[in-house]
Amino acid sequence: MSPGARPGAMPGTSPVDQHVAALTAALHGPDKAKSRLLAEMRDGLVDTAAAHADAGADDEEAARLAVREFGTVDELVPGCQRELTVAQARHTARTVALTAPFLVACWYLVRAAGDEPAAWQLPHAARLLAGHLALVATLAALLAAATLAATGTLAHRLPTPHRLPLVVAWAGTTASAAMAVATLALATAAALATNWPLLAAAGALAAASHAVVATSSRACRRCATLPVTA
Repeated sequence: MSPGARPGAMPGTSPVDQHVAALTAALHGPDKAKSRLLAEMRDGLVDTAAAHADAGADDEEAARLAVREFGTVDELVPGCQRELTVAQARHTARTVALTAPFLVACWYLVRAAGDEPAAWQLPHAARLLAGHLALVATLAALLAAATLAATGTLAHRLPTPHRLPLVVAWAGTTASAAMAVATLALATAAALATNWPLLAAAGALAAASHAVVATSSRACRRCATLPVTA
């Protein structure tokens, strides 16, 4: 029987389970990081409750004492959420870093399509648009790399900037918008170019990249704007 569980009580109704459930509802972040954090906290609560039980407290009282020592949900959420927000920022930055090169590839494909005789209506607009997409890809990749460094190895020496997750969120949003534009540009290029299968495939890849980055950026914005302190 788990610490704090009463004979005949429904599973998951001990003070430890209730505390973990309340934290689960209050925290937001990447599923893997959140699950790992909650598992560590639950293990700590169970170990503390077991220590109180060994000292003579009954299971219910041992669980309550463990919860009291760990702190209330309001006390724990700010620090935990800050950790999960940084984890979400790293996840978004990693996603941008992996998908941004697709924008550069789109720049190359659209430019190549613009050199074909069949694409006589496309070259100037396509090359101008592709140049902007390549610039967005370069800036997004650089910011993603800086974020991974600032929240990784450098985090042991320097504090993570408080607004960095929000900056990453909006950078990811900008990159996802550029990917949506790239999808339209590639669809247009495919309609005018002779090598349309390649451009159509690139457009589908750009659309998939947009969906992945947009989802991660939206989650990062949500975490970064939660009313908690560092």
